[in-house]
Amino acid sequence: MSSILPIIDTGLPTGIVEPFAARVGRDAETLIRDSLTELQINLGKLCNQTCTHCHVDAGPTKTAENMTHATAKRICELVDECESLTTIDLTGGAPELNPSFRSLVTHFRGRGMKVIDRCNLTILSEPGQEDLSDFLASNQVDVVASLPCYLEDNVDAQRGSGVFERSINGLQQLNARGYGQDNSALKLNLVFNPTGPTLPPDQTSLETAYKRELKERYNVEFNHLLAITNIPIKRYAKFLKKRGVLVDYMRMLESAFNPQAARGVMCKAMLSVGWDGQLYDCDFNQMLEMPVAGKPPQTVWNINAFDEYIDQRVAVADHCYGCTAGAGSSCGGSVT
Repeated sequence: MSSILPIIDTGLPTGIVEPFAARVGRDAETLIRDSLTELQINLGKLCNQTCTHCHVDAGPTKTAENMTHATAKRICELVDECESLTTIDLTGGAPELNPSFRSLVTHFRGRGMKVIDRCNLTILSEPGQEDLSDFLASNQVDVVASLPCYLEDNVDAQRGSGVFERSINGLQQLNARGYGQDNSALKLNLVFNPTGPTLPPDQTSLETAYKRELKERYNVEFNHLLAITNIPIKRYAKFLKKRGVLVDYMRMLESAFNPQAARGVMCKAMLSVGWDGQLYDCDFNQMLEMPVAGKPPQTVWNINAFDEYIDQRVAVADHCYGCTAGAGSSCGGSVT
């Protein structure tokens, strides 16, 4: 295995930070996938929202970039043959808008696997989704829900007018079905993203504040808060550049690089599948069209098994500073 990590152009400004590949290359074993327990499946870019921090560039007009039934079926076949996988993470866009969403949930839950739905909450009040919360509860799907703040103005500024109110209604709907209760198997976790170009604050302290404020203001309960750093790619990179702070943000991430966080990033045990069936090391690499490291573009149609990607090096570029800064960041929140 080569000790040289590939350096890939991601569209970020060059020469302002030490290349991430060089920084992490000092620890040769840091970013090698040493297991495969989780598969993240992006069902497409179709979404009922258009958020400024969205690294997927998702929105209501992205009707063409969505997974077909045939691709979903092929993923199921490969998952069934991979004994190490225990968790399926369904994301988008709004994954629930894909016609295969519910069949994927029932298939994987039927195999006893943990299934996560990355839910934007407002989808629960969309026409045609009136029974979605019942479906999620009956299949014991873990819900990871976006709520970047417990203040209405901050949320609506980032995600659109009226989103906060609909989000609170969605949380109350999930609570009514047993989600987020201490004695319930129905897990409801919230996601915090900074509204400005900063690192998230301490996750534990912020969770305490969220629980207090949401309970007092709206009688909403949840299990845990996941604090996630905004990664400087796609729509968020454009947002930062327009405001003249992209360079400062990159330098801030570099200065906060944490080797311990780098050793615990999610890509060491996860593989990402795009809506078209192409394979990536993580969801962020997927949005930059960076294929699995050391290989030409691979899809679910030209591989024999997912576990052939164990013990493979992960593709990196400068946006990876976002996952390794401070306490680290992953789809499960802080790393350290």
